[in-house]
Amino acid sequence: MKQASRLFSFKAEGLVEKDVSSLNVRRRLPAYRNGWSILSFIIVILILIPNVTILFNFFTEKAENWGHITEYILPDLLKNTGLLIAFTGLLTIIIGTSLAWLISAYDFPLKKFFKWALILPLAIPPYIAGYTYNGILNYTGVIQTTLRNTWGIEVEQKYFDILNLPGAVFIFTLFLYPYVYTITRAFLANQSASLIENARLLGGSPLEVFFRVVLPVSRGAVVGGVSLVLLEVLNDYGVVQYFGVPTFSTAIFQTWFGMNDLNSAIKLSATLMFIVFSILILEKLLRGRKKYAATTAKARPLRAIPLSGGRGWAAFSYCLAIFLLGFLIPLIQLVDWMFLTFEKVASSEFLTLIWNSLFVSLTGALLIVFFAVIIGNFARTHQSRLSKSAAKVTILGYSIPGAVIAVGISTVFIDLDSGLSRFYEMTGVESRLFLSTSIVILISSYIIRFLAIGYNSVESGFDKIGNKYTEASRMLGMNMTKTFFKVDVRMLRAPLISGFLLAFIEIIKELPLTLILRPFNFGTLSTNAFKYASDEQIHEAALSSLIIVLISAAAVFIFHQVLEKESN
Repeated sequence: MKQASRLFSFKAEGLVEKDVSSLNVRRRLPAYRNGWSILSFIIVILILIPNVTILFNFFTEKAENWGHITEYILPDLLKNTGLLIAFTGLLTIIIGTSLAWLISAYDFPLKKFFKWALILPLAIPPYIAGYTYNGILNYTGVIQTTLRNTWGIEVEQKYFDILNLPGAVFIFTLFLYPYVYTITRAFLANQSASLIENARLLGGSPLEVFFRVVLPVSRGAVVGGVSLVLLEVLNDYGVVQYFGVPTFSTAIFQTWFGMNDLNSAIKLSATLMFIVFSILILEKLLRGRKKYAATTAKARPLRAIPLSGGRGWAAFSYCLAIFLLGFLIPLIQLVDWMFLTFEKVASSEFLTLIWNSLFVSLTGALLIVFFAVIIGNFARTHQSRLSKSAAKVTILGYSIPGAVIAVGISTVFIDLDSGLSRFYEMTGVESRLFLSTSIVILISSYIIRFLAIGYNSVESGFDKIGNKYTEASRMLGMNMTKTFFKVDVRMLRAPLISGFLLAFIEIIKELPLTLILRPFNFGTLSTNAFKYASDEQIHEAALSSLIIVLISAAAVFIFHQVLEKESN
């Protein structure tokens, strides 16, 4: 009897615990029954569907050409991809961290100029830089022409050939190092100077301080920056296609459009997704569990040491060389080519390309900031696992290459069109692939790909303003929506502008998504530049490229000014 009564009491306690837990869940549910929560869940689901579709289809039956791809093509893809990310990652770490340390720790001629000018290589898309440097270095380029005509020097072409894997590494390094530079410099500028100054007082040489103090302390920032570089390399299609380096992006294009085999393209996309996830896991491991914090509550910026004489000019020369190679030289060459072909290229059709580029970039950037604000406000006001998971999903798109997103979202939109076919017949819509061939699919792909950029900016803004003003407004009787528009938005101006500018820059430069998903007879500046370059008409590609570079450079400058004003 005692055992039976004890067993009954245990079961009763279990039932009570279940009832209490279910009651807690029911109590929490009303907190999610508001517009912010519902819209956040909808956005998260829309982001997940294309990616889940790709992973699900990877385990379906084998496609027609998959056996041939795995045996003959996949090993080269893995080898080239591995070499690209390994050497590009190493070189961007070296250049980015050294420049960040020079700018943060020392004073030398034109330091204030280089502080923001070294970000400008981000304004030049790598595919534009690739064909520009090939035009500079090839047989008819300015260097070999000058050597032949001025000094009568004939050179071997192999020393000037960059259309290979080392050349691709050179391009990626020069035009992607700002990711490492900006993140590392921001970290060093905002941290306490006590560790570095104590190391100097203890007699550490500049190299010892850099390798034994600066690198370990800024390891998280460096790893974060180089992970962005590697994701950009995996996303690229223009450089590797023009340089003839087989990678996953080129293989996805060839399989989908050359072999007309969407199933094999999906499997390649899923394989690339697994590589990306492996890189993200490796990033977490490299960051480690080590954390560094200031020893006092009052953190102060690092005091710069003046460099005089040869050291000052050496630092100046190093920064100048990177700035010339990464921005000024390709810009001057593009301007020269633009004057040669302006009358041939400029037309009313070209104005349409400019309008198309600005339309999709502005629309995509505005929607990205709008969705980022919704999810960011939801994550801030609902401190739960569900809100944190929603925030992490927004970052998923940026870690997945554009070609993969294009495959996933195309599959989803084609299925959606098939489901709406009867509705199209009833409404008299002629096309059976109405959504799949419209501008909607292109802008949707931009949102999935670059939502993380807008969200990170908005999230940092929410972290800075905190919750005290919001809570005070709520206590005074305002609801969440009124509080957001009357209180939060006014303090979020700088983060909103920053997120919009970053998303705008990325969209106007984006190539793989635009090439695959653009509607019929719809071109942009990026697709026009790539079309001319692929047809070996690099001079004609200059005008489109130059407009992209100038718009992006202006946006980068405004972004830098916004950050400087916010920090001050």
